[in-house]
Amino acid sequence: MARRAKEPAKNTLDLPGGFVDNEENAEQGMVREIFEETGLQLSPDSVTYLYSIPNVYHYSGMDIHTLDLFFLCHVEGDDIAVKAADDAGELTWVPLSEVYVERFGLHSIRQAVHRFLVEKR
Repeated sequence: MARRAKEPAKNTLDLPGGFVDNEENAEQGMVREIFEETGLQLSPDSVTYLYSIPNVYHYSGMDIHTLDLFFLCHVEGDDIAVKAADDAGELTWVPLSEVYVERFGLHSIRQAVHRFLVEKR
């Protein structure tokens, strides 16, 4: 999990991610964003699409309607070091049993985390 370094929802919990750039598909964008925020190098084959959730993202004084895509990222190894960068102020690995939906600041992230936890039970 990440702690947001910037508004909106600064200092709340988040998942690493961001916006897809021009000429990228969703998987390539996810791999790039994970690298930029955590330093983890993934391949597009290591991300699996889960679901999408509509969102309104307040940024630079404007409401931007987005469709947030959620992926499960497979990272190999037991001792994976990450380093917070870009929009992530802090990173930590958290067991699913210790994930609390209400600590996530963005509505779509809360919805996605809740859905993921319910489906994992």
